[in-house]
Amino acid sequence: MAKTEGEIVIKKYANRRLYNTGTSTYVTLEDLAKMVKKGEEFVVQDAKTGEDITHSVLTQIIFEQESKTGNTLLPISFLRQLIGYYGDQMQMVVPSFLEHSMKAFTEQQTQMREQITKAFGETPLTKNLQMPIQLMEEQVKRNTEMFHQAMQMFSPFLGSQPPKESRKAEAKDIDELKEQLRTLQNKLDSL
Repeated sequence: MAKTEGEIVIKKYANRRLYNTGTSTYVTLEDLAKMVKKGEEFVVQDAKTGEDITHSVLTQIIFEQESKTGNTLLPISFLRQLIGYYGDQMQMVVPSFLEHSMKAFTEQQTQMREQITKAFGETPLTKNLQMPIQLMEEQVKRNTEMFHQAMQMFSPFLGSQPPKESRKAEAKDIDELKEQLRTLQNKLDSL
């Protein structure tokens, strides 16, 4: 989608149609989702009032993506916790926390992709990807656990502390993951 001078403005009309003023074409929520994935910035305005409704339109895109694909990114427990923060004293902290968490997650994924590309080139063989894929899966699990633990910090009464045995098991898992990362790093260095 082409840009006009500055940012792309999408106008939403009363009939729920979306109009891209940069390309002079009507667009769908799917088109806007593609723009987001490409990293294109845009603002959605109510065509009648000029009010910025970008937040509600992006939320609508998330709702459609969640219901269309069947692959949900937002687990029910997370949604319940998120809803619980509305009207809570922590409500002001949650948006910046989520933004920083997603930024850190994105940076980690970018670093992992760069490591894999450096190690295996642009077209790695499937068998060579086995270890990096496992490491990425572990990274995602760790990020999810870290996020869940951080959310519990904001609301300590939602869940109790894990038992001592569970913490020991988690520490052992972390040590194993560190060893796997060292092994992968040594393989990468040798290549």
